Amino acid sequence: MSSINKKNLTLKGHVALKRAQRKLIFFGYWIRSTRRYFFTRLFKKCYYGPFTGEFGHLLGHNLPFIAHLYSRGIKVEFCGLEIHQPFFREDKGQMIVSDYLQIRDYFSESAPDCNTAPEPKDVKAITTNFIKRAKKSILPYWDNNSQDYYFNYFRWWVLKNKYNKARDLSKIYKTKEERSVVIFPRKWNANFPDAVAKQLKNNGENWDYLEMVKKISPFFDKIYVIGHPVFSAVDFGSFDNIEVALTNDNAFILEKCSNSRLIISQHSGTVYLGEYTNTQVLIIFKGGTEIGDIEITKQFKKGLGEKFPFDYAFSVNDIINYVKKYEAA
Repeated sequence: MSSINKKNLTLKGHVALKRAQRKLIFFGYWIRSTRRYFFTRLFKKCYYGPFTGEFGHLLGHNLPFIAHLYSRGIKVEFCGLEIHQPFFREDKGQMIVSDYLQIRDYFSESAPDCNTAPEPKDVKAITTNFIKRAKKSILPYWDNNSQDYYFNYFRWWVLKNKYNKARDLSKIYKTKEERSVVIFPRKWNANFPDAVAKQLKNNGENWDYLEMVKKISPFFDKIYVIGHPVFSAVDFGSFDNIEVALTNDNAFILEKCSNSRLIISQHSGTVYLGEYTNTQVLIIFKGGTEIGDIEITKQFKKGLGEKFPFDYAFSVNDIINYVKKYEAA
């Protein structure tokens, strides 16, 4: 046998071994998740968190699972960011968790990646105590800090088993009917493992939001340019019918999205908001027409609901043509 054939056989052997190892790991994940879910249903109470991750992972995976547990009469002791608390309410305003241990918004110090963010000392003290308390308890503890388990297994397990629920938060936060649009002027996450190539593929190039709002302002009574200050890129202030309000107040953001007829955002976790606020979402992508990982996003979106299928625009002209229908609406 030639040396080349031996190398090929060795390589195939390594690949087969790796696959077998991953299957074994995933089998362990299945046992862990199924067992934990069984005892969660049995005890009717569990611990969950701490969650300090990206907005999309909150809306797409963690919040829907907790809402599912709530719908099953399960009390959840949760640890997460204070700014996310407005999302943890049911249709009549009641909290969907039995206890919410708050963590301050520290994203200006440490940007999130996936379901976690590096913690400063004061935050670490809070989360460490929560974890200790959860592990000492006899109750099931949903600890998703392992990125491999969470990203590659847990969120898909939730989707496959339909353990997800998106509550209609517009019943709480909607204050009026408004011919308005919400624009999220997203900027890239500098903490992302692949800071340029991956985000360029998934989120597209940066937009000139000043040009955009000027072009579409005639079609709306009000344009809200909003978002978390750390994740937003705006170099202009409010003028005419454009209100710029970068804020971490998610109750305010939920109100404006619920009141508005359209949400415009790049491909990010924000696009899940429409199912929570009964609002159409227009995904904008600059730099081609192939949006990276959009099919995955659509799968998770389908798990939340299909009231408003995604629409797409790939240029300012596309956006203008799309929003014209709101002029006379």
